[in-house]
Amino acid sequence: MLNRRQFLFGSGAAALSALALPKMVSAFLMEPAPHPLGLQLFTLFGVIESDVKGNLKKVRDIGFTEIESAFSKLPNYYGMSPKEFAATCKDLGLSWKSHHVLGAPFKLPKGATMPKGLTLPPHMLNLKDDMQKLVDDAAEGGISYLVCANIPTGTLDEIKESNEILNKTGEACKKVNIQFCYHNHDMEFKEVEGKTPYHRMLEGTDKKLVKMELDLSWVTKAGVNPVDLFKAHPGRFPLLHVKDLDKERKGPVPVGEGVVDFKTVFANVKIAGAKHYFVEHDMPKDAFESIATSYKNLRAMGV
Repeated sequence: MLNRRQFLFGSGAAALSALALPKMVSAFLMEPAPHPLGLQLFTLFGVIESDVKGNLKKVRDIGFTEIESAFSKLPNYYGMSPKEFAATCKDLGLSWKSHHVLGAPFKLPKGATMPKGLTLPPHMLNLKDDMQKLVDDAAEGGISYLVCANIPTGTLDEIKESNEILNKTGEACKKVNIQFCYHNHDMEFKEVEGKTPYHRMLEGTDKKLVKMELDLSWVTKAGVNPVDLFKAHPGRFPLLHVKDLDKERKGPVPVGEGVVDFKTVFANVKIAGAKHYFVEHDMPKDAFESIATSYKNLRAMGV
């Protein structure tokens, strides 16, 4: 049986715990959750096709919760219609946010060769010839972003035509509540008649209709500071390709193992207007090992 002293001590402790509990719960609830991390599925090119659902489940099991799709060796969206692919992602706990398309029929730059193991499928549509079909498919899939993966920018005439295609696509996307974006490589930062194509594109497209998905590896390879772009064009970068670059600046490595200054980039994401971060590694030796390392390193950075 409890004596008076034990009872009062126990009651007092319980009362103090009751007073402290709401504060503890409040502090727990107010602690910000980690930012969702996404994966650009081109990272799994040549791998995902063997078992699309099974490999998407592996992506989710690593911790990724968002997806950006691209072309694969299968027709349409990894062998599915837009609705079917969206449903597959949802069933696995993945949110399909964005999709990459070509801006024009693909042509290798003069002197360039295709990366080993990469063969373009014959069924690839492009914005120049198939814009409305690509926009309609994106709307059917219920995604929030459609991204032009690349478009010719080697001459002033190409840049002018490309800007027209991008603005036209941006208008079509707006009608179906999709935000259109452009994804860079390093070629857009090589001057054409005194100014880089990237800046001509920023100036020559409607900033509301055409936003940017900044690839952090390619822009670093080009010798351009991402934060300078953020500050010059605040709010225009809703999407980031979180990709790292090796010390020789020749090719990609898992995030956190190269030279990209992610700490500074992520300290300035509010200026950029960045909402979604998609990890990417072009043609890795072991795709799942790479993305698991990238995920772990990003979380260790506090992202």
